[in-house]
Amino acid sequence: MKISKKDALAWFTFFAQLQEAGETLTVRQQEVALAVLRQLELAARARRDAIAREIPGLKSLRGRTFYVGEEKQFPRGCVSCLFGSGLSAVRKTNRCNLRCPFCYDYGCTEEQPPIGEGMWEIGGTRFAEEDLPLLLDIQKKPTGVAYVYLEPFMEIERYYGVIRRFHEAGVYQHMYTNGTLATPENLAALGEAGLDELRFNLGATNAADGVIDAIAEAKRHIPAVGIETPMTPVLYQAFLEKKEKILATGVDFINFAELHLNPNNIGNYWGESFYIARQGYLSPFWSRELTLRMMKLADQERWPVLVHDCSNRTKFARDLHQKAVEGGWFGASSWGGEFETIPYEALIPALQDPDIVFTQEEPLPPGYRFGECF
Repeated sequence: MKISKKDALAWFTFFAQLQEAGETLTVRQQEVALAVLRQLELAARARRDAIAREIPGLKSLRGRTFYVGEEKQFPRGCVSCLFGSGLSAVRKTNRCNLRCPFCYDYGCTEEQPPIGEGMWEIGGTRFAEEDLPLLLDIQKKPTGVAYVYLEPFMEIERYYGVIRRFHEAGVYQHMYTNGTLATPENLAALGEAGLDELRFNLGATNAADGVIDAIAEAKRHIPAVGIETPMTPVLYQAFLEKKEKILATGVDFINFAELHLNPNNIGNYWGESFYIARQGYLSPFWSRELTLRMMKLADQERWPVLVHDCSNRTKFARDLHQKAVEGGWFGASSWGGEFETIPYEALIPALQDPDIVFTQEEPLPPGYRFGECF
């Protein structure tokens, strides 16, 4: 069904009322709902494709993601994620010093469970630092690990020993930070311990000067330094205002991530036009579009940095690859939505937005028209 936008709005307004009343959809109503999701996704794709056609230097990394710049600058952490043994997360810190509106844990950062004193979570299992040689001896060594889970610089001194052990084992390591607690001393210590790659979430501070300075300082100590941040209109404007200073840091790569929302953070963007990618991640239309516009500028101006489109499509490829590495069946993936059911009310603004056009519309077949579908 290539449902019209007018019919889609009528149905989703009704579905939102049913959802609020705690009622479930019939099978035919579910068919209509999924047809609407597909139409929104195709509309999002058409808008992005129009921008992508304006980027002559747009490149594909083996069909799994897109970028502009020199491939030699493509972050090895992303290569590990997309082609290696996947994103092997190492978790320690359950706290953060900022409250970012796009954070998946917005409003509940203080409620995140601790890993435990002296313990590290790797692959869902708790390890002490002294257990790492045993782990590395018994199990296949990953192509890379990533230090994630809120803000590691809250207790960065605890990380040096673990980083050193993975470095000695030849495992590539990258870390994420908002950069506000980075100092010349702890950046130097990370480099000495053997951290290969440090990624700054520049959007966490809207490109604060102190964080930009920390990026430049990190380049003195760590082999690869990049920016990885969700793309929002606020960041887009802040980045353009400080573009020259950011590029002057010598940063190696910039990953602009497509913002996706969950029940914790969606309220911070309520009323925006959203779509759902492959019945999974819910994102604003503007997030990836702004990334592509930034990539177009980078290509035109020949920025000395790789700019990566870390989109929902990229994350879908990542999940497919990860399941293949794990020996999953054909088609297996961990891809899925962050909401228990389709958030119909949240998608109504997109159906009311005159700038969002369904690429092809047809009348609904008998039995699916509004008032007939039961």
